[in-house]
Amino acid sequence: MKQTLFLLLILGLGGNSCGRQDNSTQASGAQTSDSTARQTAVSVRKTIVFFGNSLTAAYQLSPEQGFPALIQQKMDSLGLPYHCVNAGLSGETTEGGKNRIEWILTQPVDVFVLELGGNDALRGLPVAESKKNLQAIIDRVKAKYPDCKIVIAGMLAPPNLGPAYTRAFRDMYPELAKKNQVALIPFLLENVGGEPELNLEDGIHPNVEGHKIVAETVWTVVKPLL
Repeated sequence: MKQTLFLLLILGLGGNSCGRQDNSTQASGAQTSDSTARQTAVSVRKTIVFFGNSLTAAYQLSPEQGFPALIQQKMDSLGLPYHCVNAGLSGETTEGGKNRIEWILTQPVDVFVLELGGNDALRGLPVAESKKNLQAIIDRVKAKYPDCKIVIAGMLAPPNLGPAYTRAFRDMYPELAKKNQVALIPFLLENVGGEPELNLEDGIHPNVEGHKIVAETVWTVVKPLL
């Protein structure tokens, strides 16, 4: 959110020297106050990290069209002092996320939205391993930033993997949310997944209109945490 404070100083050129000195003193004080306000605004700005795969990265779209950027627009319009960081990486698995989380945590994080697991399901990776990796990521975030608010974005597995796998994969997210007492987005692609007009030709990734709906789904859960 761009927070810029504009100050208009109207200084009279006439008058005696005492009057000019007073105006100069007032201007200096106002400029100091302006500078302090800007520094304070920057210092209190908080960070939301969206940590995920191609869904977060806005695959084949410009970053501005993805749901993290759309949420940034919402916060800017409301004057909320938050900055969204898109840490989405196409093709990322939960294992890959576990391996790169330390690098992401080098910056302060106030809200952490975890969106991983979809690529694990596409590859048919064991649900137990995916769950273990997601828990490891949550543990590291909590260890580094104990006051950070965490959100887990749920996903569904393709039905061709069988009912046992799809059920275990679906249940993995609410189980992690309950265990760690964090917020849950039951299904990130609610009202988008399986809708041809809201996805790219691959039928997997949301298009521009799809991301608008995803942004609303995510915002519903994130907003109360701000």
